[in-house]
Amino acid sequence: MLSEQSAATVRATLPAVGAAIGEITERFYAGLFAAHPELLRDLFNRGNQAAGTQRQALAGSIAAFATHLVEHPDERPDAMLSRIAHKHASLGVAPEQYAVVHEHLFGAIAAVLGDAVTPEVAAAWTEVYWLMANALIAIERRLYEERGGAGEWRRWKVVERVAETEDVVTLRLSPLDGGPVRDFRAGQYVSVRVELPDGARQIRQYSLSGAPASDALRQISVKRVTGDAATPEGEVSNHLHARVHEGGVLELSEPYGDLVLDDAEDTPLLLASAGIGVTPMVAMLAHLAATGHRAPVTVVHADRSPAGHALRTDHAAYAAKLPEAAVHLWYEREAPEGARTGLVDLTDVVVPAGTRAYLCGPLPFMRAVRGQLIEKGVGAADIHYEVFGPDLWLAGA
Repeated sequence: MLSEQSAATVRATLPAVGAAIGEITERFYAGLFAAHPELLRDLFNRGNQAAGTQRQALAGSIAAFATHLVEHPDERPDAMLSRIAHKHASLGVAPEQYAVVHEHLFGAIAAVLGDAVTPEVAAAWTEVYWLMANALIAIERRLYEERGGAGEWRRWKVVERVAETEDVVTLRLSPLDGGPVRDFRAGQYVSVRVELPDGARQIRQYSLSGAPASDALRQISVKRVTGDAATPEGEVSNHLHARVHEGGVLELSEPYGDLVLDDAEDTPLLLASAGIGVTPMVAMLAHLAATGHRAPVTVVHADRSPAGHALRTDHAAYAAKLPEAAVHLWYEREAPEGARTGLVDLTDVVVPAGTRAYLCGPLPFMRAVRGQLIEKGVGAADIHYEVFGPDLWLAGA
């Protein structure tokens, strides 16, 4: 909770800081990487930095946290904090790195806002920062304890490689040391760290697309990011597609992520995905089939075409094992019998009362589905989502 004096200062300065937050975060990252180039080389996603999406996500999270503090002083935005903490834990972020971020972030604030940053303003926003940072450090410490240590990387061997579509490949992995493997929850992801030709050790997160099981295998399904005028080509995804084959070795983090199913056998569920967002949903369906989920499950998926629908066979097979599953598919083209053409429209889809929904896919898709679900009476607190890459939902992008 903010002190009363700081809350008044933050409330008064939030419009000015919010208006300048984009410039502040741009200057922050420039200063941070100038002082610590190893962070850009070996920790931060260089593609997201080039596209500016990481700056947008940071700006959105700071503004959202500060706004929450002044509008809801007795509450903490735990859903937002949990999502960020899981991502940080998968990267191995350490508590001491928050002090480095504070130094460069507040240097950027002072440079952009100039004389407007009085000692009172600096103190108030410092309080905001450390409330957020210390909350994240505490959550990350708990996550590390649950997973056996901070920043643990383990080597895994590719035991099978399967081409799912023209641009999606599934890699099945086994621990190179042959040791035991901790359980994970359906919907979670791992970080994959690879060394690129220029020596950088870049990290990306990929959902575990196989069911949680007693064996030691892990499975990730990777979409090759080809890039366009707005999005750089995916360095790691293209490396995995072009250079990693059966017998290859990858470094993986422990599983993290908070888009996970609650263990409620009598809860109706809706699993909505688009494109490669299908990966955590297939893992969830596999888990539900394996555990004998009896309540209704509504499966919604959108894709460009059936040929581009990654894990399509698994998606259908796991749903077919559930006694009360309803599958609804939309394709932009070549929709087969039983599927629909165009964008997802839930108007005619029955959504049982008490449904808990899980969404994964591009932001426009998730926003549209969320809005339609709320219109159908699904509570906002019962709609959960996962964003691949920086969380631009908070940034209003």
